[in-house]
Amino acid sequence: MSRGATTRKATGKAVRRTELGTLASLIGFNLRLAQDASFRVFARHSGEAHLKPGRFAALTVIHDNPGIAPSDLGRAIGRDKSTVTPLIQDLQRHELIIREIASDDRRRVALKLTKGGETALKSLRRYAREHDRKLDAIVGDRKNEFVSLLKKIAAEIT
Repeated sequence: MSRGATTRKATGKAVRRTELGTLASLIGFNLRLAQDASFRVFARHSGEAHLKPGRFAALTVIHDNPGIAPSDLGRAIGRDKSTVTPLIQDLQRHELIIREIASDDRRRVALKLTKGGETALKSLRRYAREHDRKLDAIVGDRKNEFVSLLKKIAAEIT
């Protein structure tokens, strides 16, 4: 498409297309666009206006690992301390998790879901399954290959 070309949205409204240049072929840029689009749709369909990236993953990991330390949570969901700390504070503010002193090491903090967190996670899991079915339809029978490539990128990029 030439510079300044227009395209039509599903609404029929003309929208000016912005050329992306080299961004259009960069894997990282396209991964971010796909992740952002997926997250927006998931948040909209779940009805969770305050849903932020990482919340579903954090709740799932805390549920599956009661008493997990914040640093272990961060590693599990691919977040550093500067992003996992505000995420944990947000989950506490919404009364979805509690922070306790670990029973085996009083120097360590242990994260656990509250009853509200369990309820929220149960609801989010339902939406996650529906959302994953939509992604499956897009990816088709190449899902295992696609997920393997994503895992390889996450594991090997330095």
